[in-house]
Amino acid sequence: MTPELKWLALTCLVTAVMWLPYVINLISIRGLINAMGYPDNPKPMSDWAERLKYAHYNAVENLVVFGMLVVIAHVANIHSSLTVMACAVYFWSRLVYAIIYAVGVPVIRTLVFAVSWLCILTMAYAVLA
Repeated sequence: MTPELKWLALTCLVTAVMWLPYVINLISIRGLINAMGYPDNPKPMSDWAERLKYAHYNAVENLVVFGMLVVIAHVANIHSSLTVMACAVYFWSRLVYAIIYAVGVPVIRTLVFAVSWLCILTMAYAVLA
């Protein structure tokens, strides 16, 4: 397995478990039955859980693009220190983004997102150059 694919797998894993904290919050607020159903007047999740939910949505949306670029690079046998760095930085920036978003730090959240977006552009450049 290439380092790029390893970083992509770790990113997928983090994205796959990112929903757990906000669902646990939902269950603790509404109870298990109401959390699984559609109650008439649902109690809202905690603010941090709501923000983490949006961070998770954003992670899934961006993973589609980034993941495809990593797979294309792998199939095309494009591998360099730049692609490895882009994959590692993408992983860490997405993890930090989720934490910062959940905590509620708006400016840093946007800057960290920009770093992950630059990683997407870096992979696109590697694939297309």
